[in-house]
Amino acid sequence: MNCRSEVLEVTVEARQVEEATLALLHTILLHRSTGKFHYKKEGTYSIGTVGTQDIDCDFIDFTFVRVSSEELDRVIRKAVSEFKDALSSDGMGQISLEFYQKKKSRWPFSDECIPWEVWSIKVSVVNLANEQERQICREKVGEKLGEKVINVVEVINRHEYLPKMPTQSEVDNVFDTSLKDVQPYLHKITYQITDSLGTSVSTTMRRLIKDTLAL
Repeated sequence: MNCRSEVLEVTVEARQVEEATLALLHTILLHRSTGKFHYKKEGTYSIGTVGTQDIDCDFIDFTFVRVSSEELDRVIRKAVSEFKDALSSDGMGQISLEFYQKKKSRWPFSDECIPWEVWSIKVSVVNLANEQERQICREKVGEKLGEKVINVVEVINRHEYLPKMPTQSEVDNVFDTSLKDVQPYLHKITYQITDSLGTSVSTTMRRLIKDTLAL
């Protein structure tokens, strides 16, 4: 099985890290989640509905849509909060959302987790000098996020591999059934932090962000 890999890049100031990352992760999971499966008998099931809600960002001019599951939101927020806390105020990092399915192994071996899609979000953090720059950044980052969301939807709507709908005995090999109100594909979130930018790189990045923000 070939694992699809997609990379999204965003440049934000420190206070925008959490909202920008949440917006992208929630957008992906919105399209990679179903309602709960209700099996009538083996091979026959119905799928419950998935509620959605609009989320307005505080530090970005942007509203995104997420699955209205408080449980799922808590899981994502915990990972994003740890990622944000690990980032320096002038650094870079990457947070990844990997979807996988389990392949049962014979005892005493552990089940094999086979990835089929990975989304990597590369985040660069910059410091801005004044409120005028922050306001322009607020607007421009919102525009960039809108473009990224459209990109995510286009990628997801391609007719490419998805795990086949499982039988009742196999459902836990494909979906996370631990949540009471939604059923996302099995996934995990990981992150890595790049060393703080050197002075020359930081200066170059600031010049780039200034150009991007049309200052």
